[in-house]
Amino acid sequence: MFVPLERLLNLEEGYRQRFLVRGVPVVLVVAHGKHILFEDRCPHQGASLFQGAITPDLVRCPKHGFEFDLHTGRAVNAHCTGLRLLDPAYEQDRIGVDV
Repeated sequence: MFVPLERLLNLEEGYRQRFLVRGVPVVLVVAHGKHILFEDRCPHQGASLFQGAITPDLVRCPKHGFEFDLHTGRAVNAHCTGLRLLDPAYEQDRIGVDV
């Protein structure tokens, strides 16, 4: 089932928004023109990543500074499990996620 999140015309470089998908907080960002969806939860201790620093390739947890690769989810400077990435889905003029 497709869950729409945002209209494609609203997505521009630097876009960042938080959504709830079936009770799970997710973040949608646009980095280097790519639409990236990830669970809004640091794998280290569960802190929200929404306010963390985002570069075209990384998101940094605002609580402990752990960094995660936005393209693979891999932890870059920490020994913990990776970030949970979600595959964006598209339907007509919307981006969303299939659940």
